[in-house]
Amino acid sequence: MEKKKVVVGMSGGVDSSVAAYLLKEQGYDVIGVTMQIWQDEDNEVQEENGGCCGLSAVDDARRVAQDLEIPYYVMNFKSEFKENVMDYFAKEYLQGRTPNPCIACNRYVKWESLLKRSLDIGADYIATGHYARVTQLPNGRYTLMKSATAAKDQTYALYNLTQNQLAHTLMPVGAYTKDEIREIADKINLRVAHKPDSQEICFVPDKDYASFIEEYSGKRIPQGNFVNTKGEVIGRHKGITHYTIGQRKGLNLAMGHPVFVVEIRPQTNEVVIGEGDAVFGHTLYANHLNFMSIEDLDGEMEVMAKIRYNHKGSPCTVKRVEEDKVLCTFPEPQRAITPGQAVVFYDGDYVLGGGTIL
Repeated sequence: MEKKKVVVGMSGGVDSSVAAYLLKEQGYDVIGVTMQIWQDEDNEVQEENGGCCGLSAVDDARRVAQDLEIPYYVMNFKSEFKENVMDYFAKEYLQGRTPNPCIACNRYVKWESLLKRSLDIGADYIATGHYARVTQLPNGRYTLMKSATAAKDQTYALYNLTQNQLAHTLMPVGAYTKDEIREIADKINLRVAHKPDSQEICFVPDKDYASFIEEYSGKRIPQGNFVNTKGEVIGRHKGITHYTIGQRKGLNLAMGHPVFVVEIRPQTNEVVIGEGDAVFGHTLYANHLNFMSIEDLDGEMEVMAKIRYNHKGSPCTVKRVEEDKVLCTFPEPQRAITPGQAVVFYDGDYVLGGGTIL
């Protein structure tokens, strides 16, 4: 019987490297690929800023592929990354929202683009080093299960993968803890066994989102007014791209007590400041919906919902209100419900689906 062929997206980190090893051990015909998404042609700039996609990542991934004795290629996804991730990131911030570029990258670059190219070259699957598990339910639908380690679970950032994408996806790392993955890498002498995880957004390595957006969009972001919840002007802000809902630090407002960003109004260029419970809310609306374990939401459901990557999740009633819009109601108030972020619905360990917070 012919071996099934799998293209592994290799970032040069320990997780994707061990994913490639595990799949080879399981009898797959494994091909390693690094997606070149860094926009600058200058080698020094790439080396300095590349994060999970710079030249050092390519070097590490290539060496691991040599150690594992698997073929390795670099594929150019610059235009797909620019259009679906960087353009989206800048546009969302300019509209007063807080985007999640990793979710967009997963859906449109790592899966849509890489999967298409992989199938074109005769692969059966693509695989990544994400901490999640792909499973097929008795109803025939594919969904994601949380990883074996809650501390590293990455299902939140993968909620909008399609049924076709999931059917062609392997995630071997999801059955292990991070410590176990490093132990495997140690045991087979992988040079990246103790390489630290990359934390920052790869194309904004200094975390100065506002400067990046100004430079990238070519738009000068004007200063404006801080206003309180009554609409009274209480100070001047540096430009709306400097702020996100729930932010407390860096406001430079001498109020004598803690205050937070509770709303960003791009139309009037105002940042609304509140205090106490003003940063908490019981409801949110979401659109751009994608469902995994169920085909669609009919009526309403009781779920666990996560409103940001490091949110522990909270019980919630989700109810369809329009064709592509749901209302989520939380019995317990949630801090900093942030437009542009994802809300992801769970039934136990299984991802039901999710959408983008309005």
